[in-house]
Amino acid sequence: MALPRLPHKDKQLVQIVDAALADVAQRSGDWLVCRVGCTQCCVGVFAISQLDVLRLRHGMAVLEREHPERARAVRERARQSVSRLAKTFPGNRETGILGEDDESLERFEEFGNDEVCPVLSPETGECELYASRPMICRVFGPPIRSEGGLGACELCYHGATDEQIAECELVTGTDDLEASLTEEAERKIGKRGNTTVAYCLAKKTSVGGIIGT
Repeated sequence: MALPRLPHKDKQLVQIVDAALADVAQRSGDWLVCRVGCTQCCVGVFAISQLDVLRLRHGMAVLEREHPERARAVRERARQSVSRLAKTFPGNRETGILGEDDESLERFEEFGNDEVCPVLSPETGECELYASRPMICRVFGPPIRSEGGLGACELCYHGATDEQIAECELVTGTDDLEASLTEEAERKIGKRGNTTVAYCLAKKTSVGGIIGT
């Protein structure tokens, strides 16, 4: 079973989101304090889509070829994370798919809040798969509007007024594109629903196919 190719327009999605973030960073100046070594957003389990899964696995395959020792360390951290959290996983423990019912969603709110992302290097504080990181990682930091209003990383925008924060809002306009690409990725992978980074990377894969656990 070969690792499916990424949807053709995933590169476009990444470029749009990264360009929007660069624009926000310029507008934010020193208020946006995100830097290498700041790992606030790397602690706590978060949900990722099957599009993110496919992108991460392609990135992992590259890391396997170019830096096998680093890749093995990422894989081992992912396996250990899955093992630690398996008993309380709010979904299917075999597939790693998170439950979508109200009870599972409520349990997920308190799930793995102290768990460090397995892709974070404990030696350097860098993301080992930065170029292939999930969408939620790409947009974390600047103000983003959700059902609860406008929210930003608690470490950022200190000293800024509400009006100044609002002027730095990150708007990508990619919701429809991301949704369609996620559906395409789900068809290619044969799985539907969100999962976690650890479950995504715990099993060894390559562009050439599944090569064991």
